[in-house]
Amino acid sequence: MKYLPSRRAFIAVSAASVLALAACGSGDESSSGGSSAAPAASKLVVIITPSPDNVFFKAEQDAAAAQAKSLGYETLVLSHDDDPTKQSQQFDTAISRKAAAIILDNAGADASVTAIQRAKDASIPTFLIDREINKTGVAVAQIVSNNAQGAGLGGQEFAKLMGNKGEYAELLGKPTDTNAGVRSKGYHGILDQYPDLKMVAQQSANWDQAEALQKTQTILQAHPNIKGIIAGNDTMALGAYAAVQASNKKDIVVVGFDGSPDVVSSIQKKGIKATVLQPASKIAQMAVDQADAYIKAGGKTDQPEKQSIDCVLVNPDNADSVKDFAVAGS
Repeated sequence: MKYLPSRRAFIAVSAASVLALAACGSGDESSSGGSSAAPAASKLVVIITPSPDNVFFKAEQDAAAAQAKSLGYETLVLSHDDDPTKQSQQFDTAISRKAAAIILDNAGADASVTAIQRAKDASIPTFLIDREINKTGVAVAQIVSNNAQGAGLGGQEFAKLMGNKGEYAELLGKPTDTNAGVRSKGYHGILDQYPDLKMVAQQSANWDQAEALQKTQTILQAHPNIKGIIAGNDTMALGAYAAVQASNKKDIVVVGFDGSPDVVSSIQKKGIKATVLQPASKIAQMAVDQADAYIKAGGKTDQPEKQSIDCVLVNPDNADSVKDFAVAGS
């Protein structure tokens, strides 16, 4: 009889089909390939910042990752090293992984727009921290320190330390970073009010400590009467201070911007005179909280896109209360 073999064949095929289906559903959720990645993707937050070699960006990464994990998300932490091409590739990774959200400290105010738009087109929201982009309506949020307000604080302290007179130099950040221009404008909104304060040199050190050291050495040689150096960030302030220490003019006033642990320590030791603290950890946590709320609300937010968080002046009066880019009690 042919009936029985036919039935056995049917049973064998059916069993094989069940096993195949079972195998398809048993993939590792952390995998980045195939449909099995979908469950993990819905709970994946991708965090992209500049290099964590800079403690400011490391603080952002740590705070964002810790907050995301506390809310039940998986995290993927990446660094673009201020390279827009590398950042674009990392966005492609986030899109291929079907990330729930991207937290980004971007690699260029103009160069980042296309990648953020690409994520938006893939229904992946981006929440910017620290640095803005030159376009609205692409990212869900742009949460940054109030750089104008902070630079005003730094400018006032620098003028006071200079006795409102004398020659000074300014070290600028990356020209492609909007923060560099905003901080410089904020400084000059104060310093230009004093006719006896004279800026004799202004150069970009691209946020870099080694470059700031070299640029400051050149400036000090060209302008031996300089009394102060105001820097667009703490990394450059550290470079400038190292150059001052190596010279015979150790009484030169150096002021920075960020509130980094190294500069706070220098202030405590009567080295660098002051800095302006950005609440890096707080901003990163806010971005994750807003991403979580946005996801849970089905792609809706009750927050404005542009959000500005005030900075705090750090000098010998309060340096002892500063830790991890935060002032105790604030």
